[in-house]
Amino acid sequence: MRRLGFSLLSSALILLGPGLACAQGWIEYRNIDEGFGVNFPGEPTVEEFVWESEYGAALPARLYRTETPRGTYSMTVVDYREAERILGAQAADCPDGAETCLGTAASTGIGYWRMDMQGSMVFAATKYLERDAELTHFGWHFLELVEGLQLQLTNPDQSRTFVAIYLHADRLYVLEATAPQGRRGPELFQQSMLFLDDEGRRIRYQRIYHNSAPPPPRVPR
Repeated sequence: MRRLGFSLLSSALILLGPGLACAQGWIEYRNIDEGFGVNFPGEPTVEEFVWESEYGAALPARLYRTETPRGTYSMTVVDYREAERILGAQAADCPDGAETCLGTAASTGIGYWRMDMQGSMVFAATKYLERDAELTHFGWHFLELVEGLQLQLTNPDQSRTFVAIYLHADRLYVLEATAPQGRRGPELFQQSMLFLDDEGRRIRYQRIYHNSAPPPPRVPR
């Protein structure tokens, strides 16, 4: 199966920092443009690709990834801010009376872009459910009061995969960490994630954040 539904634009990996990832220790990686921070076991590489959404939008995305003897760690960021424009343009050519042309701004939206965006966490999670692995945990979760999903899987080689999925400011974040049996690290990788504002400041909310609702007040920093 396709890995997380990715359609790669380029097979070339661009190393973001000096030195090989496997030669470095854990680092605090921050990307203000993408609105996140996370601890990687070495400087990540980045790959641009196209994410095909549930409703057929080709969305810009990036994969940040580090592979070391202690495991493979990645952060995928998908820009769903383009969903309205892309699916709206596709719906403009649909036959008169087709259901995808009839959505309203308050509910589905033309081309179902609202459903596509708000269902993106579940859509991403289904890709893991299709893997040849034993699902040992699947549940609702939150980080910095941003709601999300978490999955844990045991792979055929007995390695463990930890996944966390969040939707914040119309961006989908998918953290994935796979480590050999008995090796610690994936759970710490998940817990290290930060949401950042345009000035690089950490975001934490006072109430649960839902991407479809007005943002709640933030905890003062």
